[in-house]
Amino acid sequence: MPFLLRAAIVGGGAYAIGKRVQGGRDMNAAQNQQIADLQAQQSQQAAAPAAPSTDDTYNELTKLKSLLDQGVLTQAEFDAQKQKILQGM
Repeated sequence: MPFLLRAAIVGGGAYAIGKRVQGGRDMNAAQNQQIADLQAQQSQQAAAPAAPSTDDTYNELTKLKSLLDQGVLTQAEFDAQKQKILQGM
């Protein structure tokens, strides 16, 4: 009888330890996947060009209009540059 009791205790203990180790492995795998996902997201954001702000666009259009008013640009050149600026938004 003591042999069976001891075997049951050892077996139960080994089972509990095995479950705990597997739980730790699962947690590590989940954390590694989250890190990989965040790194991929950051890489995509870094590769994507940033859209100009509204203030930047306004300033560029103001400068462009000033050049038109001074006669440096023709109306056609102004319109072409204006479209480029607005498409960048």
